[in-house]
Order: sequence, then C-alpha cells, then structure tokens
Amino acid sequence: MRQLFFDTETTGLSADDGDRIVEIGLVEMVGRRLTGNDRHWYLNPERASSPEAERVHGLSADFLADKPRFAQIADELLAYIAGAELVIHNAAFDLGFLDAELQRLGRGRSAELVTGIVDTLAMARELFPGKSNNLDALCRRLEVDASARTVHGALLDAGLLAQVYIRLTRGQDSLVIDVRDERGAGAMSAEAVDFGCLELPVLRASAEELAAHEAVLDDLDKASQGRVVWRPALA
Repeated sequence: MRQLFFDTETTGLSADDGDRIVEIGLVEMVGRRLTGNDRHWYLNPERASSPEAERVHGLSADFLADKPRFAQIADELLAYIAGAELVIHNAAFDLGFLDAELQRLGRGRSAELVTGIVDTLAMARELFPGKSNNLDALCRRLEVDASARTVHGALLDAGLLAQVYIRLTRGQDSLVIDVRDERGAGAMSAEAVDFGCLELPVLRASAEELAAHEAVLDDLDKASQGRVVWRPALA
C-alpha cells in the first residue's frame, strides 16, 4: 500500500474566510517503509498571514513573495497523490484548505483522487481518550524525537506523523518499524522474533540456599509467634 503523510501550514485557521496554504509537505511510505520520495512546497498565498499563524510557522510575507502560487504546483501535486492513501492529523483542517485551493481552480475534490483518508487524530482519541492528542503530545507519548520542531513545518511534521503512525498501528499489519537515515531515505527493520524454539534453563536452589531460606522462615515464624501461613504450602 502506498501511503502519503500530508501536512500544511496556512495563513490562518479558516479556509472559508479566505485563508490560504503557505506550505505543503508529503512523506511517502510503501509497505510500511519510508521511501524518501517526498514532496515539499512553499507557496505564495497572495495574502498576509495572521500574526498568530506566522508565529506558528515562521514564514514571513517577504520569504513567501517569490514562491510559486498554488496553481503552479497543482498538477504535480495531484499527480503525486493520485491513487494513494492520505494519512493526516486532523484531516478535516488540511483537506478543507486543499479543497478550497482546488475549488479556486475549478478542480475536483481531493477525496476523489485518493484511495482513502486516515485521520490519526481520530485514531489517537480512540486509543488515548481524555488525553492531549496533538502531534507534540503523541511524539512525547510514543517516544518520537521531535527535538527539531522549534516551529511548525509541513515536511517536518509529515515526517513526525509517519513515525507516530507506525507506533500507533504497530502489531496491526506488521512488526516492521522503519526509520529514514540521515539523508531521508532507506530503512532499518526490527523484525518479529519467534522465541518458541528456545529452551529456557531452570536454575535449582543449592542445599546451602535452601538452608538459608529455611533459616529466614524460622525467624519469621518466631517473630510472628507461629502465625506463618505459607510454610505448609511449601512443604
């Protein structure tokens, strides 16, 4: 199965009010192995980010001014996601923004191009009800190293989400855990091991150890005035 871990950064919180995408990150996994065939774009949103949003993603209007518009990368993006399963944390938010961008271009909805959509926020809420289930909290709980996440970044967050997903679904389909190397490609595997063929040794107490144990029981029996109850069961 080809899965794409998808994340966006935006100018604000409401696609309906005209907020736009400023960054897209996608990380590819095939057969639960990260391939390194990822995609990342910074986008000129043609409007300013809210101060709150800019504090989150750190992308200034000056930085984004010379970046492509969404329309310029739409064909490449849609060809890349076609036929894949999208894995998104809080899918309604990111897909709401993606579909708003596609609507401006007169294109179809993203759900029509992919084979399925998995919302890891919904998964986490089922597994950890009543707990914080944002990406930072899940990284801490599932021991995913998020130390590089000083600001939100779409590609970084998509990579973290891939590692969180592996841990959330461990044991469902496979016991293979994949991580990218320093270049972002390749994988290490921790395969399941069958211990059924192993014969475990049985260590018997020596005569000296048995005598020492009896001495301890004698002391306990004396201290409790003969109320030791487990000794007959050991006889």
